[in-house]
Amino acid sequence: MLAVSRTAVGQVSVEQKVDSIGILIGQQAHLTITVTTPEGAHVVFPTYRRSQYITPGVEVLGATQPDSTAIGNHQVQWQRSYTLTSFDEHLYAIPGQKVKVNGRTYTGNTVALKVITMDVDTLHPNQFFPPKDVQDNPFQWSEWRPVFWLSVLMVLLFLLSTYLFVRLKQNKPIVTRIRIVRHIPPHQKALNEIAKLKQEHMTTSEDQKAYYTQLTDTLRQYIKERFGFNAMEMTSSEIIYRLQQTGDKKMIDELKELFVTADLVKFAKYSTLINENDLNLVNAVNFIDSTKTDAKETEEKIVPKLSENEEKSRKSRVTLKTLLYAAAAAVALLLVYILYNVYELLM
Repeated sequence: MLAVSRTAVGQVSVEQKVDSIGILIGQQAHLTITVTTPEGAHVVFPTYRRSQYITPGVEVLGATQPDSTAIGNHQVQWQRSYTLTSFDEHLYAIPGQKVKVNGRTYTGNTVALKVITMDVDTLHPNQFFPPKDVQDNPFQWSEWRPVFWLSVLMVLLFLLSTYLFVRLKQNKPIVTRIRIVRHIPPHQKALNEIAKLKQEHMTTSEDQKAYYTQLTDTLRQYIKERFGFNAMEMTSSEIIYRLQQTGDKKMIDELKELFVTADLVKFAKYSTLINENDLNLVNAVNFIDSTKTDAKETEEKIVPKLSENEEKSRKSRVTLKTLLYAAAAAVALLLVYILYNVYELLM
């Protein structure tokens, strides 16, 4: 049943209707205002804020946008609907709404809206039933399908991570040790050895054979590295002969005297004086100082070169590590995402 009101002035008419004259408390009804105007007319409908009363006891919950339709004979029909509700039992008279057409106000007639409550049978309270328990939502495969396939993907990635980890353990890292080689000039090595003889007080030692053996071996090694011939395998006279071709005669004479004394001590059990030992030590140092070069002590880093197989193994290990880290990160992200979605579905 509809309640209708119409107001017409000339070619303008305003019609109000409500879709139901009776509703329960809290239910909604719709008030529709229809305005018929000539073409080109400017129409302004009444506006209400949300929860504003259209009449005391009846609230406006919202309204549609005005809509126009041509109906022929140069006439246009405008419509707008308002959603109403009420929380008090009463028979309400909704006054005619004011609509402006081209600046002139037109008012519709009053319509009725009855709000009623639900009858409660207080004489038979045993007919009331308690609220039902919370029921689980029905299982829907469409909701769980993404979680299932993501779980399958996560398991596959986990298996891949395990495989890569095992491969990485089997593929031992290639350890390359960088060696640092110190290049000490021959004269510096010889002077260091002579300094040790002095620190050990070999010049005053009763074991003169050991002293002269160490001193001459130091000189032989120096001559070998400095002059380029194998003095370690030559006799004293052979060494002196080779040096006479390039060396200073005075220094060679002093060196010759040192070698002669050393041979006497080692092979003829000759006993020297302490000052004679010191003199021979000085002669050895002077010979080294007069024949040394300007070479400085240097350090060289020797990096071992990997074989072709070792280089392939190293690259394979780097690839395995990269894939393992990527797979592990993907598994972690998928696990968090899956747990979150399962939580959302179960709540």
